[in-house]
Amino acid sequence: MRAIRCHAFGEPKNLKLETVPDPVPAAGEVLIVVEACGLGFVDGLLVQGKYQVKDPLPFTPGGEMAGRVIALGLDAPADLMGKRVVARGKGGLAEKAVLLAAACTILPDGLDASAAAAALINYGTAIFGFEDCGHLKSGETVLILGASGGVGMAAIDVSRGLGAFVIAAASTQDKRAAALARGADAAIDYTQPDWRKALEAALAGRGLDVVYDPVSGPYSEAAFRSLAPGGRHLVIGFASGEIAKLPLNLALLKRASLVGVDWGGHVRAHSAEGPRLTQRFIDLAVAGKISPRADSLHSLAEAPQVIANLLARKTIGKPVVRPSE
Repeated sequence: MRAIRCHAFGEPKNLKLETVPDPVPAAGEVLIVVEACGLGFVDGLLVQGKYQVKDPLPFTPGGEMAGRVIALGLDAPADLMGKRVVARGKGGLAEKAVLLAAACTILPDGLDASAAAAALINYGTAIFGFEDCGHLKSGETVLILGASGGVGMAAIDVSRGLGAFVIAAASTQDKRAAALARGADAAIDYTQPDWRKALEAALAGRGLDVVYDPVSGPYSEAAFRSLAPGGRHLVIGFASGEIAKLPLNLALLKRASLVGVDWGGHVRAHSAEGPRLTQRFIDLAVAGKISPRADSLHSLAEAPQVIANLLARKTIGKPVVRPSE
């Protein structure tokens, strides 16, 4: 089979498209034909060796997969054979991959594999962040930083689906237009020195209840200062490359909360939570509350450039690779 291989930590351009043996499912695993593999900023960090967990070299990147089960390992449930499934795993940038059977969620007929792979981590994080960590209520107002990336687009869709008024913060006109097209109620340029004035105008008298922050850096403090009393600032990640340092007196004066949203850590600590959150996004999609989708589709050979674009923050939305095409 064909697979993208990382032989040494470094730039995505060093990744190689190679022919390697098909993987064999071990006990409790299934083998799938990979129909879609979602990519995100974390994949770039893994390739560079800059993520908090390093995969042993050589490895095949790609952790968000959807595809059809074609073989079962010992003790894997027989009813998964032939089913379309979605799961988080390793080695998704390949024509075939193995997954833990317990991690697999069966896809309904109406949900495309590309949409499912695009949603797995970003939508799982957004649902976990808004529902479990931020306790978002219908009618509340949400500010999403870095709104045009895959993480931000998922946050727009989920928060709108939960009944929020959504303000998207993005750095260019094209990115803001994409966020509005995705369902945001308003969009602002948060790279301007006085961007809080634009935020105040977009709020139009509303209080800011929740900040969804996958960017950090110089933007976090200003966003936290903009929260209404009782607001929640959800820490998703640090795409700016800088970890913000907030004066803790702000939390006291604002009576506001700073909440860490570590989806990966949560599902590693609680094995049933990955499938639950996956099923939750499927249920919301089937009910028409959200509309997960791939924002761009790519071949396996294009994957290194896609990862490079993610690291350079040149990507709008969520890219998905279709290895079998």
